[in-house]
Amino acid sequence: MTTQQTVLRYTAFSTDPEGGNPAGVVLDAGGLDDSAMLAIAADLGYSESAFLTAPPADLGGASGRAFTIRYFSPKAEVPFCGHATVATAVALGERFGSGELVFATRAGTVRVSVTRDAGVIRATLTTVEPHVEAIGDADLVEALAALDWPAADLDPELPARIAFAGARHLVVGAATRERLADLAYDFPRLEALMHRLDLTTVQLVWRESGTVFHVRDPFPVGGVVEDPATGAAAGAFGAYARELGLVHGASVLTLHQGADMGRPSLLTVELREGEARVRVSGTGTRIG
Repeated sequence: MTTQQTVLRYTAFSTDPEGGNPAGVVLDAGGLDDSAMLAIAADLGYSESAFLTAPPADLGGASGRAFTIRYFSPKAEVPFCGHATVATAVALGERFGSGELVFATRAGTVRVSVTRDAGVIRATLTTVEPHVEAIGDADLVEALAALDWPAADLDPELPARIAFAGARHLVVGAATRERLADLAYDFPRLEALMHRLDLTTVQLVWRESGTVFHVRDPFPVGGVVEDPATGAAAGAFGAYARELGLVHGASVLTLHQGADMGRPSLLTVELREGEARVRVSGTGTRIG
């Protein structure tokens, strides 16, 4: 079997192959070096692809359900990718059934629970320890200039912050759904800023209600204009929502993403009382 034949295609955060965020999944990447993984990711052209190899000896987890996982965009390796984790967990769930999976990522250990209900597989990942930090005024001005978003179009109740739950994301709040829908940004200018700040995406957010949000994620550092579903950013946003006092105590948030690019996605974010880590869940299905 050739390497190309072992590349699976799954979408995450949707049960429709035409929705969600597609990812390449290689369940046995032991014979691939970094350049080969990058070449596969570039050939697929998805925002990320996931590659599984044997776990480190001290990872833990049940036999056959623990792995090292690496993620590549068409341009570079990234430390963590939520949608490719969900896609991989769905692929493993189809083969090995429901249960717990453990992944060693560059960002840390990520545990995923896989369930099946009426034939639909759902994966719930638990992020690494998240944190939220301020963004400098000059950097925010540059981000808004690259987005071509005037400051008057921002939601003052969603102040810009950099949030991390495995990867760094700049969260920017839009005052209206119309502002969020109108996305035409300066690709190289935003890419340069993101490289300087070590950002994976910029998460643009409009709040529909106290627990329902619409989001878009420009991803120029990955060679992709926009991500249709960003699990890592969803986890980071959960940490942001708690840090900024948007929610209190145990909460479940619903994030809608991808609708503006024709790939609707649904992400569920769960915050538990007394636990810093964030849970991000969604469905998935094979493409083709």
